[in-house]
Amino acid sequence: MGIFVVMLGPPGAGKGTQAKLLAKDLNIPHVSSGDLFRDHLGRKTELGLLAKGYMDRGDLVPDDVTVGMVVERIGRPDCQEGVILDGFPRTLSQAAALDGALSERGQSVTVVPLVQVADEEIVKRLTARRVCRNCGAVYNLVFNPPAVEGVCDVCGGELYQRDDDNTETVRNRLYTYHKETSPLIGYYFAKGLLVEVDGKQAIEAVQASLRVVLEMAGK
Repeated sequence: MGIFVVMLGPPGAGKGTQAKLLAKDLNIPHVSSGDLFRDHLGRKTELGLLAKGYMDRGDLVPDDVTVGMVVERIGRPDCQEGVILDGFPRTLSQAAALDGALSERGQSVTVVPLVQVADEEIVKRLTARRVCRNCGAVYNLVFNPPAVEGVCDVCGGELYQRDDDNTETVRNRLYTYHKETSPLIGYYFAKGLLVEVDGKQAIEAVQASLRVVLEMAGK
């Protein structure tokens, strides 16, 4: 039947990193909604062009377009043994559409890990990000600081803070996350699929916790 994992967690919680590690360990695809959009836009597929039309007008891409991309991806042969979904679903209608698509194949979501990190810790993590103006190398003053403050280890370029990494913007992103994700958390909790994981731990410890969650879910 395969294992189908939906990763939930706030921006900056590290769920993308954890999803990639899990996918590699389990030898199943890591499917990120952001990567899917970039792929479809780059290949100029029908869904990609449809999405681009909405984005060019400054409109939100409708659920059915996003769902179409994800359903097409998880229907490919490499996803038959399972998939780690990252960034999808974001809404209740997307969650219902995912359930429907999997049900048609006799499959279902196996487990939904919620990587929990306190809001203030998220703000601290994301506002600590610095990027090299010259080569684009990324640092974090908390987890991965440069050897010399403000100077890139790779090329010696100047490090700067992106506009979307300031405190106000990060708090707005968290507000959006809570508003969008709270109903999803309730949806998966009611189905008995939600399992909270402490995201404040080191990367290796979070990964170990996730492996225990998957093993208990039947892997």
